[in-house]
Amino acid sequence: MEGKVSDTATLTPEQRVLPSWTEPLAIAGSASLGGPLGRHAAIGRHWFWTPLRVALLLAVVALAIGWFGKAACAQQFFNEESEQLELDWRSNRPFAAMCYSDIIPLYSAERLDQGGFPYQTSWVDDEGKPTAHTRYMEYPVLTGLFQWVNAKLTEGWLTIADAGWLPTGLPVTIFFDISAFWLALAWLATIWAVTRTAGRRPWDAALIAASPLVMVHAFTNFDTLATACAAAAILAWSRRRPGIAGVLIGIGAAAKLYPFFLLGPLLVLCLRAGRMREWRHTTLAALGTWGLVNLPILLAFPRGWWEFFHRNSLRGADPDSLYNVVQQFTGWAGFDGQVPFGESPFWLNLVSAGLFLACCAGIAFVALHAPTRPRLAQLGFLVVAAFLLTNKVWSPQYSLWLVPLAVLAVPRWRLLLAWMTVDALVWFPRMAFYLGEDNKGLPDDWFLSFVVLRDLAVVALCALVIYEIYHPARDLVRRGGYDDPHGGVLDGAEDRVTIGRRRAGQRAGRNDGDDRPAPSGAGSSSGSVDLDTRNT
Repeated sequence: MEGKVSDTATLTPEQRVLPSWTEPLAIAGSASLGGPLGRHAAIGRHWFWTPLRVALLLAVVALAIGWFGKAACAQQFFNEESEQLELDWRSNRPFAAMCYSDIIPLYSAERLDQGGFPYQTSWVDDEGKPTAHTRYMEYPVLTGLFQWVNAKLTEGWLTIADAGWLPTGLPVTIFFDISAFWLALAWLATIWAVTRTAGRRPWDAALIAASPLVMVHAFTNFDTLATACAAAAILAWSRRRPGIAGVLIGIGAAAKLYPFFLLGPLLVLCLRAGRMREWRHTTLAALGTWGLVNLPILLAFPRGWWEFFHRNSLRGADPDSLYNVVQQFTGWAGFDGQVPFGESPFWLNLVSAGLFLACCAGIAFVALHAPTRPRLAQLGFLVVAAFLLTNKVWSPQYSLWLVPLAVLAVPRWRLLLAWMTVDALVWFPRMAFYLGEDNKGLPDDWFLSFVVLRDLAVVALCALVIYEIYHPARDLVRRGGYDDPHGGVLDGAEDRVTIGRRRAGQRAGRNDGDDRPAPSGAGSSSGSVDLDTRNT
């Protein structure tokens, strides 16, 4: 089919998008390297330096910067009073050095240092106080097992180190380094999947590789496990492997629930294209895989398995959430006021869930109403962004979820780099806020102002994505007569279900002055069901 590209290896020089010709940021950056690529240059023929390998190299550099940024919190010192090595978190080091990582305190907080199996092991927080309560591992199953395996690897490392074969250190430091190694591999896998998915735009993956967000948050928590699965699922879908895509979504959701959000965009797009069979295969594979991963833990340790959902229901408005911003700037007490210990904020949970569902309904309307069927990455970005904006919790590392989707949805380098920089910079006032004004930190107004800027940047990207959905000629991915290179069975499919009468003659990816025909079926209303008219 004309305009369809499935693999960068099959691209001709005319098909591949060259950033030094088309992207203003790359054009400006190439000036110090001799200028844009020559028109008679041999493209795609270098024996080693492919776009993927360049992106992976950039990622290794960015991940190294990220590791060094967290390494200050993994330092140890010899305590003369106890006469043993201890983790050096003196003088508020995690916040003063801005190196905080959840991985380090979780090693002891989740009792991984005691060798117990997560979800089976329990403990009492605030023992002896009125707020005493029983706790279990609070992460989804795959993330909890990931931590447990790394704790076992830490024990093995220390055993070998005692024999003099490996360098030694505090168990928590070794645990952090082992975890960081696997998380770095997961981010490299994310870049690999996006590069393979991007088709004729492989250089866009460089934005993921060199993202300021990965330098700050790759090792803040365990989220790169889910981004790798989600990106690989989109790759599998683009290669017309809905079952494999579903399996990867299920695995990713067992680490963090957000990969499940991809099923929503797939539902409305498959409904519009009349490809519900593929959506059912993907959804059943996703739910089945998630169930297979979770069922053994659920049956063996039901209370421990439920802890993740229980703890999330109890959480109030996170400092990074819009609800907290409104509360702090207005003095509003919140939807539930002061919630007693151990009770869930009922109205906050209800409102945040309701707003997200309302946003999803709006996105579904856009997907069915737009004159040209949106691309999968566009809707995926909108849904995940809507969740983060409306959710009561936006942990800073959650922004990593958006990076691969943003690069596939709206590959405008300057805009994406500006957003990622603003989002990454939120970390610094956040750490200064936690440091406290008494310790020369920043007042909360500074931190909250950066949160608002971050949210406005994400909203602006969402508005741009919606604009390009309704004006596909402005969509960089569609230029040249392409429909949805990432859409798999959706690419070039005819519409079956739409809302509203579509403009006659609308073509997917058609640019002003572009006389190439659109892909077969793209933008055609042939066979579509107009839900907004009474025509038979």
